[in-house]
Amino acid sequence: MQKSLDTKLANIHANPSGCKDFILADAKDADMAAGLAATGKDPATGKMRTLAEYRDQMRAIVKQGLVDIMLMSASSNEVLTIHERLFDQSHVTPAARANDTTDIHLMAGSSFASEPSRPFRTATIEQIQSGKVNPIEAERKLGANLGLYSITPNNHLEFDYATVEAYKQFRIEAETKGFRHFLEVFDPNACGDKCPADLARFINDLIVRTLAGVPRSGRPIFLKIVYHGPKAMEELVNYDSSLVVGILGGGSGTTHDAFKLLEDARKYGARVALYGRKINNSEHQLSFVAQLRAIADGQITAAEACKAYHGELQKLNIKPYRDLKSDMELTTTASSYSGSGSVSLSKSESKSAPAVKSTNSLPDFKKMSAAEKVAYSRQRLKADLTRSKQ
Repeated sequence: MQKSLDTKLANIHANPSGCKDFILADAKDADMAAGLAATGKDPATGKMRTLAEYRDQMRAIVKQGLVDIMLMSASSNEVLTIHERLFDQSHVTPAARANDTTDIHLMAGSSFASEPSRPFRTATIEQIQSGKVNPIEAERKLGANLGLYSITPNNHLEFDYATVEAYKQFRIEAETKGFRHFLEVFDPNACGDKCPADLARFINDLIVRTLAGVPRSGRPIFLKIVYHGPKAMEELVNYDSSLVVGILGGGSGTTHDAFKLLEDARKYGARVALYGRKINNSEHQLSFVAQLRAIADGQITAAEACKAYHGELQKLNIKPYRDLKSDMELTTTASSYSGSGSVSLSKSESKSAPAVKSTNSLPDFKKMSAAEKVAYSRQRLKADLTRSKQ
């Protein structure tokens, strides 16, 4: 079956400035990051989901058909793509996390996320494609042929050199084996006294510098980055129209936070959004995804989607985590597995609109240094994980 991802990418490249197609992904690869906490709590029972229940949610969302990509761990990819053939009659593209850097090793009691990221890969490309280390050529077509590769720069030469060198080796191997990938660039997780003063510009420069030496055959099909606001998004999109830029959904926050992030990023040039924890931790995942799709397609505003989502919960007799008034608040939320990075959402879509004050007693991010933002966001992620275990 023709995959919607391929159709939309072709349309975007054919008309970068005019195409309204938007790629939406559900990122359910958290078992390669947070361990037992990855599956989240079942909102109906309050108990932690099993891995089997986590995969049931993947099946349901793929069958719903509103996302373009289902991102999984290599082990979930083996079960759903290779053995169950879940994607054979679906327009949804299966994808797997192709590497898992040390800063997303978030086991209980782990301190890895507080140390500068180092490159690491658990699964091989062959295992993602076939479930085997040494497949025959025909077996390579059984699994996913799209992977997420992530890097976390920290402005430390010792660590960042190893990171970009590992990415180079992966690109060469992927091109050789006909494996497509998209590139995730997290904000620094442990930059210490070397945190860039202008974090957004640092990330944008790192991306274009990293890809400047890469021919088309080895480039990622799109990017996954923290949304740093209108100016940074427009700078990156306008610099190279061949880059398809996407955003990651982040961690804690209100429903309006999640929807507004998508609305704003789309307005200023993003063409992809990958939501993981915000979908997985929602009261009803299918209803949540339906609103994301409507926003991504320009059919509804973030505020309208939030109200519509609460309406759906009421119809389903599901008690929301927050009342509608509280869920309409806009806050600042952590934006990566490792807790680094944050984005201020505004009431107005104007570039100069002030950040909305929430009821959560948030600090004044404008007065915080980059290192302080990293520390605050990491603490917020830890709180997310603690709540998901309770």
